[in-house]
Amino acid sequence: MNIKIKLTILGLALFLGGTAIQEHYKADTKKTIPTLGVLQFMTHPALHQIYTGIEEGLADEGYQDGKNIKIDFQNAQGDQSNLKTMSTRFASKKVDLAVGIATPAAISLANTIQKQPVIFAGSTNPIGSKLVTNYDHPTGNVTGVSDQAPLSDQIEMMKKILPNLNTVGVLYTSSDDSATIEAHKFQKLAQQKGLATKVASVASSNDINQTVLQLISNHQADALFIPTDNNIAGAMNTVIKNTNAAKVPVFPTVDTMVQQGGLAAEAINQKEIGIKTGRMIGRILSGKSVQDQSVEFMQQGHLVINQKQAEKLGISIPNELMQKAKIINSKE
Repeated sequence: MNIKIKLTILGLALFLGGTAIQEHYKADTKKTIPTLGVLQFMTHPALHQIYTGIEEGLADEGYQDGKNIKIDFQNAQGDQSNLKTMSTRFASKKVDLAVGIATPAAISLANTIQKQPVIFAGSTNPIGSKLVTNYDHPTGNVTGVSDQAPLSDQIEMMKKILPNLNTVGVLYTSSDDSATIEAHKFQKLAQQKGLATKVASVASSNDINQTVLQLISNHQADALFIPTDNNIAGAMNTVIKNTNAAKVPVFPTVDTMVQQGGLAAEAINQKEIGIKTGRMIGRILSGKSVQDQSVEFMQQGHLVINQKQAEKLGISIPNELMQKAKIINSKE
């Protein structure tokens, strides 16, 4: 073998070796970047705020999409069949961790993914929804952040704004376990505080218009309470159109629903829920176990008031509430 052939063989070997090293490096790099599957139940400002908060919480823990984590975001648009399809997609792709924004998304993921961690972001009743059996010590692959609202504070605030408040209409979606439990809890607390309640549920958004009209007709309710309910949140325009016509104020539990026409809320901050969730995800991706992550709760609400809505309804807000509230106005 002459020297020219030897050099050619050596060059080819070096080339192939270098290519192999590059491919190996690429494979290792790809393997070290975890994939986060995020399943959002439907399009709604409150749920979008949770997702924004998740990104912020992940950044607090040193994770940035496209840099050292890959986020696969899916929106089920409120469709149960989409939830199942997208959950199965995450399972087949073997994402390193899956996140469900709102209870239906979290339940679908928990029922589909058995090995990888599943984190819920914004579930009102995680035990009642069978996501966990213990808040302090999750025993399976599921934990997360709850969005339980401070209902007792909410009722006290309503009584201050409406001193003659007697009967409260309560509207919720019967198929939403979290909304149902929160509505019943509100009813019990309201009765303990001397208020009468008139409770009505809807099966879908198609029922909302007629049900609201039935609740507020003939002055049967002085005000309307809406729990954390994604279905009704997505149809707030329908609710507010009818309640404004009847001059009935609406008290939701979420600040974005106040911005959509609610009068006031001792609201939970949706973005803060997302931030807590993002930080929890970061800790698990960095090596902490699900069992070490107790279910987290928002410690207190913050008062938000829609001033334009108060003016529209001819309601005077006490100064003590105005001074401590965050004033937000309806989007015209």
